[in-house]
Amino acid sequence: MINKLLIANRGEIAVRIIRTCKEMGIKTVAVYSTVDKGSLHTAKADESVCIGPPASKDSYLSRNNLIAAALKTKCGAIHPGVGFLSENADFVRSVRQEGLVFIGPSPEIIEMLGDKVKARTAAVKFGLPVTPGTQDVVADNALELVKGIGFPVIIKAAAGGGGKGMRIVRREADLEENIRIARSEAFANFGEERVFIERFVEKPRHVELQILADGKGKVAVLGERDCSVQKNHQKLIEESPSPGVTDAMRGQMKIGAVNMFRELGYCGAGTIEFLVEDGVFYFMEVNARVQVEHPVSECVSGVDIIRQQILACTENTLEIDGSDGGDCHVRLSGWAIECRINALSPGRVTKLAVPGGIGVRFDTFLSEGCLVPPYYDSMVGKLIVHAANRAQALAKMERALSELVIEGIRTNRMQQEYIIKEKTFRSGGFDTSYYGSIAKEVEHV
Repeated sequence: MINKLLIANRGEIAVRIIRTCKEMGIKTVAVYSTVDKGSLHTAKADESVCIGPPASKDSYLSRNNLIAAALKTKCGAIHPGVGFLSENADFVRSVRQEGLVFIGPSPEIIEMLGDKVKARTAAVKFGLPVTPGTQDVVADNALELVKGIGFPVIIKAAAGGGGKGMRIVRREADLEENIRIARSEAFANFGEERVFIERFVEKPRHVELQILADGKGKVAVLGERDCSVQKNHQKLIEESPSPGVTDAMRGQMKIGAVNMFRELGYCGAGTIEFLVEDGVFYFMEVNARVQVEHPVSECVSGVDIIRQQILACTENTLEIDGSDGGDCHVRLSGWAIECRINALSPGRVTKLAVPGGIGVRFDTFLSEGCLVPPYYDSMVGKLIVHAANRAQALAKMERALSELVIEGIRTNRMQQEYIIKEKTFRSGGFDTSYYGSIAKEVEHV
């Protein structure tokens, strides 16, 4: 077991990782930009190191600064958290070249799964259905390729994610211009302009499986999460299990996912994402890291995902029943819901009151007097509840949101409260188009 670990991230995920490391007896090193000097993760870690000015490219995205900080503080491993360099294969190679353990899969697997075209090919190999689509697209034969798929289609960056380099096209006349725009966006965001095209699934649910694997063939599936409530492709609310997944579908998803992660020799935490429509599911992508929404899977499974991720990557083991090379048996219980709390303005938090009670959890980096800077992701916390069933979880979330007080900055707390009370959401009959259908109402709350 490693003795000390550097967390190459900030905010609530850094605090989350520190807590598990303390329980495991692992010392932690926090890194911070100059604007994050007083942030909660720096106070909770055993040591902290400044890695640069506020701009991400000069601090949290600086591979050299991060590795230098790990070596200087004599760490044995680096945990990338979420975002930033968590799925950067070159960073992983650099970490390993210095003799450090990377808490995540190999650079080769990250590279393959990060290329959506290669990931689609792998999914088909392991028996997972994909939407009809193309390989890499070139503008001069795109129309011919698309005619075999049928409109509407969606153009996606091969090396991208987060909705960037993504364009929906409904008419033949709009295809060429949207390919040009998507290529430009892909290059600007990912340094690579390759795009591919899929049939656009109009109103799917966004469902994902939480996976843990030890790199030796043991694979655990911690149930599925429904992430269909999204604004501009950014998730707002996640829950487990999904109201729209049947036991039969769940079983089919699991078989394909386990086969894929086992055959790849995957090590650590990962998420396989699907689109679900009319009882049919399609592979979308794999996130080769822990996800922001992992707490809902922790609640229904009772498994500390960060702990198992660290054990898998440092000891090639999982503390989950199941023989090497075989399926793990994880008992799932109850219903969990997570609301992402986003800052709508930067500023200093003047008052913070955190909800409590049985089955209520708030993962955050906020504290009274702390600064929420304008340079990074807007999410400042995650409110998670767990109850026996969905109706009780909704009631618990409604109560918890009403108790949450964050003053000094504007947040989306009231908008989340509106959604939790809204009849279509409460019915469970929603899909990825849901937020757009209530946007006018919710944004005037």
